[in-house]
Amino acid sequence: MEKKKISIKEISLIAMMAAVITVCSWLSLPVMTIPVTLQTFAVFLTLLILGGRNGTLSILVYILLGLVGVPVFSGFKAGPTALFGVTGGYIIGFLLTGIIYFLMTKFVSEKLVVKIISLVIGLIVCYAFGTAWFIYVYNTGETQIGLVSALSMCVFPFIIPDLLKLALATALYKLLDPVLKKTS
Repeated sequence: MEKKKISIKEISLIAMMAAVITVCSWLSLPVMTIPVTLQTFAVFLTLLILGGRNGTLSILVYILLGLVGVPVFSGFKAGPTALFGVTGGYIIGFLLTGIIYFLMTKFVSEKLVVKIISLVIGLIVCYAFGTAWFIYVYNTGETQIGLVSALSMCVFPFIIPDLLKLALATALYKLLDPVLKKTS
């Protein structure tokens, strides 16, 4: 099996979309007690535009930049403390979303409905992994938290906003896809 090489154009797009994820993680909408960022919107858009392989690579670049200290995470946070803190599981969950998207679009179909379903499944896995991580890290401290409390803080308030972000990313992708195909 031959490995497909990544072109200079693909590397540029991977880097550009990692930058888009970064900027969207900094943009915060104070509509609830916990601010809503546009991070998940950018993850969805990245996967839709770049596809499973390159989109997942872009998410990985974003995470690695944050890990080494570049302030790419929400609130301009960076480093191992941010990535491995209570909300770090959701950031790692973005990578799991990318892997699910890659596998489903590669082995099931490239149809838009499959792409959307894979992003929804990826979001559910991101929520599950992030919440399990949140509970584990939070419970290593002095106070303890249960599953329902963690879901009430970290998932339930974000379901509708995240589905709206998915719809927006899909609409933007549908507008951009014909243009991007012409420039390929």
